[in-house]
Amino acid sequence: MAITHQPFRGDVVAALNFYSPPEDGSTPYNLAGDIPPGVPERNYGSVAKEVLIHDARGRESDFTLDRDAFQILRNQPPSSEPSFTDDASIRKNYYPEVERLLLNTVPGATKVILFDHTIRRTAPSSPRKPVSRVHIDQTHHSTLQRIHRHASSPAEAAALQSQRYRIINVWRPLNLQPIESSPLAFASSSTLRAADVVPVEHRYPAGYVGQTAAIRHHPAQAWYYLSGMTGDERILLECFDSEALREGGSSAVAGGRVAHTAFEDPRTREGAEGRESIEVRALVFGP
Repeated sequence: MAITHQPFRGDVVAALNFYSPPEDGSTPYNLAGDIPPGVPERNYGSVAKEVLIHDARGRESDFTLDRDAFQILRNQPPSSEPSFTDDASIRKNYYPEVERLLLNTVPGATKVILFDHTIRRTAPSSPRKPVSRVHIDQTHHSTLQRIHRHASSPAEAAALQSQRYRIINVWRPLNLQPIESSPLAFASSSTLRAADVVPVEHRYPAGYVGQTAAIRHHPAQAWYYLSGMTGDERILLECFDSEALREGGSSAVAGGRVAHTAFEDPRTREGAEGRESIEVRALVFGP
């Protein structure tokens, strides 16, 4: 891949959008699916805070799923998926690659269930754009819902819950050039307090209610990004880890929940290529 520009490097101070509660004190929620005109997508707000975001470039191997709830992988082989434009083709070609990556990377993993993916593009016509609000995709409640929804039977769901279970997103850019616009920021789980995490109902038209989490700002949170990220790199984002709930469990497991968000880097060149990315979400079981 010929690089036509030199990506910016180093730590940066940028604004991140954190949770602001509903003014009426009601349960926070997002509406999913087709939202009628004039109906707000959510009932809570956001507040921008200037945050120091550390560049993880050059220290990629320092971070682990158990301590930080994210992991950076480099030098991944090219995908057999040709275009990342067709969902059926992605499931056929890219999903098996993601499954192998997780089984080979997550210690003790014995079973992986990939349950969906999202492609994000900054183009105005794109239905899914980078999310510039600090969040976690899943909570314990929604992880259990996912297990029961995607297991082959109630008996299998019960068996899967008897072992360690996690939700891990596999995130990668699709741009041919290193990412400049809307890079991804992520906070070490070891610096995220329970009080910072706010469950948010995710309400679907058919009555199904899932759950995500919004994040309150706290100055002790340690934020990172990977400068100039390229298509042969992956970030594993752990949304939930049951091991962190075990009383007396390993002290190395520090919460299993990674807050993350897209952000606007003030150094981004005018006319820089818009970010394109795909995240595949997986239930990971074992040992």
